[in-house]
Amino acid sequence: MTDATQSGPMLAADGTPLKKSLARSLRRRKLRALALIAPLLLFVLLSFVIPIVSMLFRSVENGIVAETLPLTVVELKNWDAESGELPDEALYAAFTKDMVVAIDEKTHTRLGSRLNYEQTGMSSMFRRSGRQIKKLDPETDGPFKDKLIDIHDGWGDIETWRTIKTHAVPITNGYFLNAIDMRRTPEGAQAQPEDKQILIKLFGRTLMMSLIITASCILLAYPVSYLLATLPMRVSNLLMILVLLPFWTSLLVRTSAWKVMLQQQGVINETLVWLGLVADDARLVIINNQFGTIIAMTHILLPFMILPMYSVMQTIPPSYTRAAKSMGATNWTTFWRIYFPQSIPGIGAGSILVFILAIGYYITPEIVGGTKGVFISNRIAYHISSSLNWGLAAALGTILLAVVLLLYWCYDKIVGIDNVKLG
Repeated sequence: MTDATQSGPMLAADGTPLKKSLARSLRRRKLRALALIAPLLLFVLLSFVIPIVSMLFRSVENGIVAETLPLTVVELKNWDAESGELPDEALYAAFTKDMVVAIDEKTHTRLGSRLNYEQTGMSSMFRRSGRQIKKLDPETDGPFKDKLIDIHDGWGDIETWRTIKTHAVPITNGYFLNAIDMRRTPEGAQAQPEDKQILIKLFGRTLMMSLIITASCILLAYPVSYLLATLPMRVSNLLMILVLLPFWTSLLVRTSAWKVMLQQQGVINETLVWLGLVADDARLVIINNQFGTIIAMTHILLPFMILPMYSVMQTIPPSYTRAAKSMGATNWTTFWRIYFPQSIPGIGAGSILVFILAIGYYITPEIVGGTKGVFISNRIAYHISSSLNWGLAAALGTILLAVVLLLYWCYDKIVGIDNVKLG
């Protein structure tokens, strides 16, 4: 009998060890798969990851003061902001040298705009002073303290220098403090004056109204989804077209239509007056407030709740409910104990989708919400496009992102994200 056993490692057809050949084959497959998804990874990196990282960095970046006034920042370290006395001549001389360079490079107005976020009037002071300071010679025109005060009274105000010193750090928590109605001062973090405390209120309003909108969508979407899942296919498809119809209309058009309908001379009020349900001199105020925002956003986000619910309900076997009824269960018992538990994953998926969309909406609240129905996202849009305070906008966006992630984590712990599905 011949011994057919082989000593040493098994070899592939090309003579290389089988283990090494398999490892090389797997490595080639991984590289081929990576090459196939590389365009998608690059797109996600450029359009999603880098903008978010840039936003996170912008919320703490504050190098403009130190870059524009390097000599002044050094002298400010030697000045006691709590002394109650103005800085000495050395600081004014250093500030003049820095300003002459900044004016030539046209960066002093950007610095003024940055400091104006912290103290009103700084922007105009830098801009107006620049015309006169540009005429000074840092080498021969000293002393500069009295000359700068003559150019603008603000340079003789101790609060001006306290503000510059406080915000001269390259990495700051000032934007985040402003985002929670506080401010950075030489004495530490302090609360903003009461007339400026609005952002925490906006955060609370945004969360509360987003939850109300989500709950409203659940109440309205559940019976619609149930009908779509239980009616014959031909009728269900026709109704599904009506559900999808809003997606074929511009968001701006739908929101503007609600503005027309909700105003005091709009369709809803006119109909109620015609029916005699409301007096002509007591028309309902359902626009430019929270109620108008909730109505418009519920209508706009309703399809995003219906579709996940419908996809889950469609997978629930009708035989389960028939079996329950055959065993003596009532219609309510069958629904509550058999059907509803199986539809919860669809409710969870739709709730997450609607809530996240609602918390970031700003077009609809801006049009129909007035001053009482706007979200924190409207404030972010304002700082990006109007006030150009991108640092504060980035801080507000970062906090909003953190809140959403925290709520997502809580949802996962309480309900379980594994229980969420789309069918």
